[in-house]
Amino acid sequence: MRIVDRRPQITRRIVLRGAAVMPGIAAAMTIVPGAAWAQAAVNLAPATLTTLARAARDIYPHDRIADSYYIAAVAGYDSGAPALRDMMTQGCQTLDADAMKRHGTSYLLIPEESHRVAILTANQDTPFFNKLRSDLVVTLYNQKPLWAKFGYEGSSADKGGYIHRGFDDIDWVS
Repeated sequence: MRIVDRRPQITRRIVLRGAAVMPGIAAAMTIVPGAAWAQAAVNLAPATLTTLARAARDIYPHDRIADSYYIAAVAGYDSGAPALRDMMTQGCQTLDADAMKRHGTSYLLIPEESHRVAILTANQDTPFFNKLRSDLVVTLYNQKPLWAKFGYEGSSADKGGYIHRGFDDIDWVS
């Protein structure tokens, strides 16, 4: 039986290193209008990419995950097929139109998450929403740096399978 200490191991050095690096990263990779990462888009409008990233966070909300993972999850739409790019553009325009009608501002600028979720819920039967939701299952959760945050240790097949790597560890029950 393998004992896994799931408590994070934080040292002074890790805190200091993170404090020095994080302000620049946080400023560069956040979901805000006119974000620098969105300006680098080739085929989609920056507003479309930022709206997709905000919608991704609203569809699969995780408070302990940085915006950069949601941004990486939707970045592939910029280089996708023209029909897919058109669907994403029109879907974001629909979200913005619905937000304008309900709140007088774009979807991205609505401060309350519950109001944005209400807009997404109203559009949940559209092909745009279903495509975005189903794609995010793969593009968001298949990012290896996120696996540890969710407690997933990765593939077990190359290590002999789960039988000898925690199959019957039920420490989560107690």
